[in-house]
Amino acid sequence: MSAANSFANMVSSKAEKINIPLAERLRPQTLGEVIGQQHLLGEGMPLRIAFESGQPHSCILWGPPGVGKTTIARLMASSFDAHFITISAVLGGVKEIREAVEQANVWQGQGGGSAKRTIVFVDEVHRFNKSQQDAFLPHVESGLFTFIGATTENPSFEVNSALLSRAVVYVLQPLQEADLKKIVAVAQKSRALGAIENIAPDAVDRLVAYADGDARRLLNTLESLGVAAQNFKSGQPPGEKITNVTDAWLIKVLGERMRRYDKGGEQFYDTISALHKSVRGSDPDAALYWFMRMLDGGAEPKYMARRLIRMASEDIGLADPRALRMALDAAEVYERLGSPEGELALAQCVVYLAVAPKSNAVYKAFNEAKAFIKQDATRPVPLHLRNAPTKLMKSLDYGKNYRYAHDEEGGFAAGENYFPEGMAAPAWYRPVNRGLEIKIADKLNELKSKNHQKN
Repeated sequence: MSAANSFANMVSSKAEKINIPLAERLRPQTLGEVIGQQHLLGEGMPLRIAFESGQPHSCILWGPPGVGKTTIARLMASSFDAHFITISAVLGGVKEIREAVEQANVWQGQGGGSAKRTIVFVDEVHRFNKSQQDAFLPHVESGLFTFIGATTENPSFEVNSALLSRAVVYVLQPLQEADLKKIVAVAQKSRALGAIENIAPDAVDRLVAYADGDARRLLNTLESLGVAAQNFKSGQPPGEKITNVTDAWLIKVLGERMRRYDKGGEQFYDTISALHKSVRGSDPDAALYWFMRMLDGGAEPKYMARRLIRMASEDIGLADPRALRMALDAAEVYERLGSPEGELALAQCVVYLAVAPKSNAVYKAFNEAKAFIKQDATRPVPLHLRNAPTKLMKSLDYGKNYRYAHDEEGGFAAGENYFPEGMAAPAWYRPVNRGLEIKIADKLNELKSKNHQKN
């Protein structure tokens, strides 16, 4: 190869490396380089044991963005010396699943009994519909490949029960402040920030607060900072670069989005807590104040919409069922209009939730039922409540003596039992004396009276 060609290749390789995002360049290559998630990766913890066993297993990595889901999946592939296939549920579909199966079959056939394992990693698996998720089942069961799914949504609701039963769910947490500071130190040590040689402690604090537990967000911000420092000219002699990042310069370069996320003021979760408690306390002005503080501080309006939906269910519930619909409508309006127009709909929702009658009766009932189910045995469904679509089921008395409520007086089968045999009625749901729940309580008392009369 000529010297000219060698130099050209070197320049090309260097350019390619420069074009790779900082988050990808600094992605951990070994388990020891992973920062955070020690409740899973620390000594004696579940995922560490899985790595050390040398036996991959299908799993679902559930956690917010930028906490290491993709990194852990890739490390599994390298640790287990496995082929690694990535499918994005946002961009892919059945075609990509079929191609992954074909590729896994090829790899399995090439090595006979000593063939390398295959890991199929599905990012944003909750985006796949039921039939797409079902397409993995026979191949997971046959051992053709190990399935690893990553999701930011609760897999209990977003992943098919059949697929969920074949995978271990690992819950990843937002990175802690100390973890994020370690990542800043790693970025500086790697000399990946261009001209930047030092970041002042108060600037690091602001960067960490702004990242809000998301390593990718932190690294993307650092990358922007490095570019700005390399090319900053305002107030500097021609060609001089910024080597020391101060808090003031950080705000000047990255703008208002950084302003509220400082160690001296309220942090993100403190502010959302103040908003939630103002809504719960029925103070619309205070709720609006904290809502606007969050928007002004750079909070993502879509995140705010999700929190408002949660407030409608947790603190208002059936005292005013319209509150949940209002929150969902506000979220949809924001999706359609974006900022700033859609923010008015969110503000309208904030005021409505604040002035609505309050009830946490459903929230408390939900938690009590959840706790009971977790510690209770799996009780069989009573025969009279089972469906009987076949002759065999009917012969086994499925559905026998079931009373169809619509055929009963007042549309209510007084005295009927809908709990498993031997289980006492728990009375988890206790309506409060506010809003629509006043009428709900009256209705439940009336039905309870009819049950007593029948019994």
